[in-house]
Amino acid sequence: MIEKKKKYKLSDFKYALPNKFIAQKPKQKRETSKLMVLNRQEKSIKHKNFKNIVDYFQKNDLLIVNNTKVFPARLFATKDRTDAKVEIFLLRELGDRLWEVLVKPARKVRIGNKLILSKDLFCDVIDNTVSGGRVVRFEFGNQNFDNILNAIGHPPLPPYIKRDATDNDRERYQTVYAEKRGAVAAPTAGLHFTDAILKKLQKKGVRIHTITLHIGLGTFKPVQVEDLNRHHMDSEYFEVSAETALAINEAKLKRRRIFAVGTSTVRALETVNVSGFQISPKKGWTNKFIHPPYDFKIVDGLITNFHSPESTLLMLISAFADYDFIKLAYREAKKKKYRFLSYGDSMLIM
Repeated sequence: MIEKKKKYKLSDFKYALPNKFIAQKPKQKRETSKLMVLNRQEKSIKHKNFKNIVDYFQKNDLLIVNNTKVFPARLFATKDRTDAKVEIFLLRELGDRLWEVLVKPARKVRIGNKLILSKDLFCDVIDNTVSGGRVVRFEFGNQNFDNILNAIGHPPLPPYIKRDATDNDRERYQTVYAEKRGAVAAPTAGLHFTDAILKKLQKKGVRIHTITLHIGLGTFKPVQVEDLNRHHMDSEYFEVSAETALAINEAKLKRRRIFAVGTSTVRALETVNVSGFQISPKKGWTNKFIHPPYDFKIVDGLITNFHSPESTLLMLISAFADYDFIKLAYREAKKKKYRFLSYGDSMLIM
């Protein structure tokens, strides 16, 4: 008789997370974060530092990272006629100089308004979006838009970090291997890596490859339906290159272990075409939502952070490591005073 898998609901992922556990700043050094190591077969928990992560890899393991790059998406402007202050949050580029944005206060920003950001940059509000945002057209003459953003934009820190962004956040809310601009939230599992740790892994014979998934604000979007099958993820752009697909397929054929850094990496890999556990190169948009029960096809190990209650990220790792095991690990993390969320500590699930 086939055992029926439990169907989980939103309230199953609720747990108490007092503010004292939510990291408001990064550790002084990336690699000094704590590392909780979960062994899925033994159901064991070990407490290490992130710099010890090299010890858990062996020659010919494959490590897949998300090389998306966070851009300074939070901007401040004034309306041209009233000088009213407006916050603009860039969501995604729609076309030449066209962007979907969020504005605050939204009730004061209407179609036809001109918003002035600097002497080199202003935008016209040309449309509303169904989600309550705006479509704007930027004007910046012959200037380079990225250079202007880097000069006047602010790092888009998560809403649970209750402070203004600093110059330090420009570096620390970014992985050391960030390459392709497009994210408004960092792939936080990768924030613990340093160039030195990556070099140690490569020296050990670990093969490191990249995917790209541009993380959007949807990563902070709360699930609002008890029936998880009714929740719809926001779509995010991703790319899995031919080189990475080939490396994964070779690892699968030779029964080598594949580790993913972050839930965004897992979602990209589980989105691509799967045929006999082989994948094909692909780029496009994914709204894949992974929650238990789920049969993972690509990844053998996962590096992740500690996630918010009732979040899609918590649901994904609960599917990967076993729901009850994750509940136990999170209780242990609070006892041991681990730091939670984006600037918090790390977990390795094997």
